[in-house]
Amino acid sequence: MKNLSGAAYAASKYNEYVVREETTLLEFLMKELHGISRNKAKDILAGHGITVDKRATTRYDEPLSPGMVVRVDKHKRSNQLQNRYVKIIYEDKDLVVIEKNTGILSMPATAKQYSAKQVLDEYFDKRHFKCRAHTVHRLDRDTSGLMMYAKNLEMAQILEDNWHDLVYDRRYVAVVEGTMEQEGGTVRSWLKDNKAYITYSSATDNGGKLAITHYHTLQTTPEISMVEMKLETGRKNQIRVHMQDLGHPILGDRKYGSGWDPIGRLCLHAYKLDFYHPRTGQPMNFETPIPREFKRLMNKEHDEPSVGNDNINNDNKNEEL
Repeated sequence: MKNLSGAAYAASKYNEYVVREETTLLEFLMKELHGISRNKAKDILAGHGITVDKRATTRYDEPLSPGMVVRVDKHKRSNQLQNRYVKIIYEDKDLVVIEKNTGILSMPATAKQYSAKQVLDEYFDKRHFKCRAHTVHRLDRDTSGLMMYAKNLEMAQILEDNWHDLVYDRRYVAVVEGTMEQEGGTVRSWLKDNKAYITYSSATDNGGKLAITHYHTLQTTPEISMVEMKLETGRKNQIRVHMQDLGHPILGDRKYGSGWDPIGRLCLHAYKLDFYHPRTGQPMNFETPIPREFKRLMNKEHDEPSVGNDNINNDNKNEEL
């Protein structure tokens, strides 16, 4: 009776699969779980929901032999991150890629400030991982989109020392005031903070940092435009200041010239992040959709503009935008 009860319990808790041929765990999961994506299979492994012959594992390259039994936990949810501000897109032993919502800092300026780093650190603690989220680049509190954090000091240092070589494409999309006059172009200026921590722009060297932004107009209406940006540098508030320089401040950006806040947020989103993995050298490509609120503003809720214009020059660096 006990054995029957145990079998019934196992059936309710796990989906069980028998290995029929030599393979790796990742390939096996992708095949058996109805063709799920490689990233989704890695997410399941990272969530500690897999056992091989009753032994828990997170190794995606673990070799499997015929006769082995793989169990997938049906209810493995307690260790998954559930947070309104942070969504994990990808995670391995070295890195975590997230989509950050508006309203949260990338890292705290003071000990008591809530931040995406704190969310991740608490998530690691819950999973009993001996690691911390190390900030390697930032987004403003009011900017949403893709970010990555290193999970150990070694990776953080490699990324800091080789950012320009490893991170080869970061792109942003914004909704700005007015109709863009040009299909595309480049803004080049020197940026410097004043005593009130407002970043201001100068066409000549004012002792600040050189900032270069390439932009491409995706859509226009008589009142607003949707613009894609790619950065040759990555200075604090660079996109926001440069759009103000063009006379087209980002909607919701009262700090840098916008008097219109139609959706209660800064209309700036980091939608694309491509880099070479610091340990393996493998290209890692991540992309999120344009926020639905942006498309509504353009009266194109179901027609997403074509982003990813390859004519925009290279994007680099890693400071707050």
